Amino acid sequence: MGDKQLGPDDEFRAFIVGAWPWLLRTAYLLTGDQHAAEDLAQSAAERTCAAWSKVRRADDPHSYVRRIMINQHARRWRRRAPEVLVESVPDTAGREDGYARSDQRRVLMAALATLPPRQRQAVVLRHWDDLTDSQAAAAMGCSTGAVRSHAAKGIARLRHTAGLKELTDMTHVGGAV
Repeated sequence: MGDKQLGPDDEFRAFIVGAWPWLLRTAYLLTGDQHAAEDLAQSAAERTCAAWSKVRRADDPHSYVRRIMINQHARRWRRRAPEVLVESVPDTAGREDGYARSDQRRVLMAALATLPPRQRQAVVLRHWDDLTDSQAAAAMGCSTGAVRSHAAKGIARLRHTAGLKELTDMTHVGGAV
């Protein structure tokens, strides 16, 4: 008589109440911000509710929910505004310093040459040719997600290239090069 079976709503509620501390902690580690973590955890809980019939039948519901949260976080990250390598482009219109521009170009070309082919393609198409993700994907014959991934990895590698790092540091500290 005391064994009352829980309905789907009660099962979901019990699962989320028990998983909430873990969900929130994982969301915080992904986002690095308490408010963003709360939003992400809430969003993951909403998606879990919508897919509860699948989640409750899964071998490991926590893994299923973790995947939901990772996908939600990835979607939010993709929608964020792109980062800018340098805050402003040096104004060289008033003076003609061909040697400085030549050195900058040489450093940039050497850094680009260190990138794997797909990363270099994505960086060039997206940032020099100013193509959209879908235009670059059509040009590269891959998905827009692959373009985003290759471009992000390429930019990250370029940021850590010694010559470019010195070049961007000089433009921030001493103004135009």
